[in-house]
Amino acid sequence: MKDIVTRTLYGAIFVVVVLGSVFLNPVVFFAVAGVFMLIALYEYSGLFFPHRKISGSIVFYLAGISVYAVTGLAGLGITDFRTILFLIPVPFVIAACELFGKRDASWDRIAVYISAMFYVALPFGLMNALFYVKPVAGHTPVILASMFILVWANDVFAYLTGTFFGKHKLFERVSPKKTWEGSVGGLVFTMIFSLLFYRFTSFMELGEWIIYAAIISVTATTGDLSESLLKRNKGVKDSGNIIPGHGGVLDRFDAAIFATPFVFIYFYLL
Repeated sequence: MKDIVTRTLYGAIFVVVVLGSVFLNPVVFFAVAGVFMLIALYEYSGLFFPHRKISGSIVFYLAGISVYAVTGLAGLGITDFRTILFLIPVPFVIAACELFGKRDASWDRIAVYISAMFYVALPFGLMNALFYVKPVAGHTPVILASMFILVWANDVFAYLTGTFFGKHKLFERVSPKKTWEGSVGGLVFTMIFSLLFYRFTSFMELGEWIIYAAIISVTATTGDLSESLLKRNKGVKDSGNIIPGHGGVLDRFDAAIFATPFVFIYFYLL
């Protein structure tokens, strides 16, 4: 009972912090998401190098901050989108710093650091771009907020549907508890939630909301499974323990960071 109360309480606080920053101001969200991004980078590198000190990874964090800041500020329209071109040398800078700056230089570390830029820093940065994407003219928090809400709806209802009706395993070797029935339930309820957004907003047609919900459900589930694979490979239950009852930041954002690039592309092309 205590675990349920703890999970519910901190889950509610997490939702308030995320959605509160989204609706408050894009700059506030930029700052909040930036903090989450840094924690996620710490957790990600810790999965591969659990005994490595932060002081030995300064280049890693500076690279992550650069990728996040450049992508996020460009997405918010504060800087020109062409500044993203300056991110092209980042992988090469990471490799060079590892080569010339470490006595125990390791290509494995280079690979982990570069993958973190794509898996963690870039998606967090792109979240900021969802304030200003087609088909909405100007700033709106609805798209970013709807992405988080639909991701959470998919997660919650996939779990509930799978708990009560799940019989056929979805990907047993990676996540034994996930079922096809749960995934279908998550998809159905994600679409139901998208219908509510369609009912109370006016910038997308019904079919576009349905496609959006389907993209969210598929990519969010894949993101959840991908992080489960990572944790299973590393022999850990959670990526961290910063959020009581929920694990780490990566555990809470795994679905969202996987869905974000696809959502961005969808709205950019819409």
